[in-house]
Amino acid sequence: MNLTKPVAEADLRASDADRDRIAEILREALAEGRLDAEEHAERIDLVYRAKTMGELEPVVRDLPAAGDSGPRPASGAYAYGPAGPVPVQNLVAVFSASVRKGRWQAPARINAVAIFGSVEIDLTEAVFAQQQIQINVTAIFGSVEIRVPENITLRSSGSGVLGSFEVESNDAADGNAPVVFVNGYAVLGSVEAKPKRGSLIRDLRDRLREDRRDRHAQLRHERHERHERHDRMRHERRERRDRFRKDIDD
Repeated sequence: MNLTKPVAEADLRASDADRDRIAEILREALAEGRLDAEEHAERIDLVYRAKTMGELEPVVRDLPAAGDSGPRPASGAYAYGPAGPVPVQNLVAVFSASVRKGRWQAPARINAVAIFGSVEIDLTEAVFAQQQIQINVTAIFGSVEIRVPENITLRSSGSGVLGSFEVESNDAADGNAPVVFVNGYAVLGSVEAKPKRGSLIRDLRDRLREDRRDRHAQLRHERHERHERHDRMRHERRERRDRFRKDIDD
């Protein structure tokens, strides 16, 4: 090999940091629904078998770079998750129940309709990709219950017709905190929205950081196991080759 000739970027040897960078892009794509689980598994396998940058880059050629999944909200908008556009969420309960809670990416608008049913919207562990969220509610002989972190702003513009429309208004101390607007009406039904005491949006940020650290640790562990497995395979091949040669010599 001519060591004096410049090496093309595609021919550069990939480092562990390069592989981790590509793996992070794939993880975000899986979380955002750009890849399904099977596609993600196939690409991750390619990442950790790649030896050069030229083998790595095609794996994510059709994906946005990590942390660049769309336009960013204004600075200070508490964007703890990917900021790409999120489809409107419709929660409908007709003689039934509809629940949205846990860790999820909240869209800019949520429509909740409860007719002889119940809808529960829990934003206490949600990822806010934008600063403002509007929740439009319609409760007819039904109920809609909304919970938000206590350190965001909660406002309303709604009414009850032979029903109750109760929103516990809350103003966050931080002017850049997310704002949730609850609009709509309740006819012989109920709408209730209030902060969940003890639930802070900054707690979610810390959990996301911990999750990211855990994922990196898991990747390092998997990479270490993969290297050990390859070392064992090389050792076994060497032993078989040595036995074969010994049998020939004998």
